Amino acid sequence: MKSYLSERQIKIVIADDHEVIRAGIRRLLSIDKNLLVLDEASNGLQAVELVKYHKPDIALIDILMPQMDGIEATKLIKSTMPEVFVVILTAFEDADHLEKALEAEADGYLTKDIGNKELISSLHEVFLGERVFSKTIINLVQNVYNYDETQNTEHISISKREQEILNYVALGKTSVEIAGILNISHRTVQSHRSNIMQKLRIKSAGELIRYAVLHFNRPNLYKD
Repeated sequence: MKSYLSERQIKIVIADDHEVIRAGIRRLLSIDKNLLVLDEASNGLQAVELVKYHKPDIALIDILMPQMDGIEATKLIKSTMPEVFVVILTAFEDADHLEKALEAEADGYLTKDIGNKELISSLHEVFLGERVFSKTIINLVQNVYNYDETQNTEHISISKREQEILNYVALGKTSVEIAGILNISHRTVQSHRSNIMQKLRIKSAGELIRYAVLHFNRPNLYKD
């Protein structure tokens, strides 16, 4: 596990309509002493209520649930409690659900085929302010989204380096990881991100990653 992962206890609420899945997630997360599951919800409405009550650090939410789906629950949580990180954990691996989750301001999108270590690591990274995607979703982005040089950037000058950074943002890479890949400092990556957001009139990191996912992915740049 990465050395920069948080050492403070991270409080989590789980939401999934299948009891066996909730139990499995709880058992898995109990392996890490810094992850504490506060409660479980069996539907989206209950998830919102439990998040309001417990005020956890992270809500780990399925999409397909009764009463209220995970996308709507995410919208409610992020609009009323933006300080709570929301991570989607779902069996859906399609672009439509991914885009809806990003539009709802989800802080991560993980699929249920994710490895145990990757899930635990992703929760730590989200807690530190990064947005996370499982490898399945990274592959989806590579295969589905096509880069269009004129779309939405016709009158905006985006440098080659800024395009590279947007490409890696689209693949869910953190600023630390991008710095390592491009062999530049973390501060330089942050400066480029800030410049990109100003040029595109983007106000939040969530908007930046949505834009990157939709418009600035070039699969041929990535070999791993």
